[in-house]
Amino acid sequence: MEVERGVAFDTGDSFFRRESAAGRDLGVLAAAVHRHRRPSSSGLRVLDAMCGCGVRSLRYLSHGVADFVWANDAFEGNNSLILANLSGEPRFDASGERRWVVTHLDANRVLAECYLRRNFFDLVDVDSFGSHSVFLRSAIAAAKIGGLLYVTSTDGRSSGGHRPTCSLASYGAYVRPMPYSNEVGLRMLIGGVLREAAALGFHISPLFSYYSYHGPIFRVMLQVDYGKDHDVSRYGFISYCSICGHSQTYSWDELGQVSCPCRNGEVSSSVSVSGPLWIGPLHDPAFVAEMLQLAEEWGWAHTDRKDVDLEKLLNRMIDESDPQLPPGYIKIDEIASRAKLNSPAISIIIDTLRKEGYAACRSHIESNAIKTNCPMATCIQIALRYGHWR
Repeated sequence: MEVERGVAFDTGDSFFRRESAAGRDLGVLAAAVHRHRRPSSSGLRVLDAMCGCGVRSLRYLSHGVADFVWANDAFEGNNSLILANLSGEPRFDASGERRWVVTHLDANRVLAECYLRRNFFDLVDVDSFGSHSVFLRSAIAAAKIGGLLYVTSTDGRSSGGHRPTCSLASYGAYVRPMPYSNEVGLRMLIGGVLREAAALGFHISPLFSYYSYHGPIFRVMLQVDYGKDHDVSRYGFISYCSICGHSQTYSWDELGQVSCPCRNGEVSSSVSVSGPLWIGPLHDPAFVAEMLQLAEEWGWAHTDRKDVDLEKLLNRMIDESDPQLPPGYIKIDEIASRAKLNSPAISIIIDTLRKEGYAACRSHIESNAIKTNCPMATCIQIALRYGHWR
């Protein structure tokens, strides 16, 4: 028997990660904020397309954010387990309307049939394994206009640039190895959803993006709205120079100008380019701030759990939302190595960069890294100037 935020459930022989509790916390908080922002006469309806043992479905119901949950898992052998876990919640409400239902169908079939029957949901949760982007288009189609889409990828090899043809086939992005590959994984996933949404005449906006090292797991909560977004400035390319460590973004119109300042504008094999990827903000700071406020009200912000501190996580997401911050992060050890100094305390380098007029904050993805608009070469100069970091 497992217990998560006061909710008890069994996992049986199904695949289950205790470490994914933070991702489930974030999903519940986002659903609650969305319900508050967009009250509906029909309540909040959730489709959990790959529910496993049913823990996410149970938590949406038990924490009172969902009025109806469709729990689907293709493996029929999980039927008794899911039913047992959901049985603690009434199957019908006071008016006789169903609160939950369990099915065992292919996720794509469920999602496609919801679209065809115009049975749309406020939140579509697709917790897939690997790089199964085949579900993205049907998941978008099953969401209400203005609804939420919670998608997952566990394909760390593609985000690390080790399988560029796979990332191209799954997400439409040719990804090369970069030192901030885990952020690239989030941007790859968002870019893939953006591409599928555009094909259907929709556009998407990230509400939060969350990376967890176990797996690894890339989770993104997106809002789906009708109408194509003709602004492609947030869908472009990222370059990284292995010689000097410089990164920058490029629009589609600038592809012929890809180079690095250290190469004096010349083409160089030291410059790797990945894309197209989402190069816009990873989080909506106002939405995340509401999630944080709710976490504090529910007593979730501070817990004894060692894996994730929600208050710290959500505050870092808010900091990362600074529009001055470009994609990527810089590891402190890389600055120290290039400057031939010992690694400084991360708080010292952030304070110093801010005093120098640059935006800087910690990354929620990498504990020993910063996000900043200060170029690597300037970071090294500042490190040398403040040699007492040693």
